[in-house]
Amino acid sequence: MAYDDMLDRAVEEAPEIDEGESRFAVPDPEVRPEGNVTVFENFRSVADTLGREPEHLLQFIQNELGTSAGIDERGRARFTGDFRQWRVGDAVDEYTEAFVICPECGLPDTKLVTERGEQLLKCDACGARSPTPE
Repeated sequence: MAYDDMLDRAVEEAPEIDEGESRFAVPDPEVRPEGNVTVFENFRSVADTLGREPEHLLQFIQNELGTSAGIDERGRARFTGDFRQWRVGDAVDEYTEAFVICPECGLPDTKLVTERGEQLLKCDACGARSPTPE
C-alpha cells in the first residue's frame, strides 16, 4: 500500500475531535438570595475546579462585588447584598483569566507560587512564570 493511500485511510478512520469542547469547564455559579445575603451554593465546587484556595477566590469575588463575604460551614460563600448570577459569574470568569489560565499557552495547568515575595502564576504545561494582578 502506498504512503498516500495509508495516509488517506488514517484520516478517514481518525475520530472526530470537537474543537469547541474544552477539558476545563468551570461550573456556572448557583446563586440565590437569602434575606439581605446572596448565597453562592456551589462555591466549594468552583474553587476545587479552579484548583485554588477558597479563601483566595472569595477575597477576589468580594473585592469585585464591593461587599463583605464569608464561607459558611457547608462550604458556601455568603455575600452581603443582592447579586445576580451573571454578576457573580463575571467575577469568577475574571478570576479564572487572572489567576488560573496561563497567559502564554492558554492552558489551566497552573499554580500560584511566591518567589522573592512576589506572587506568580507558574504553568506546569509550558513552564511560563507570569505576574498576577495585585
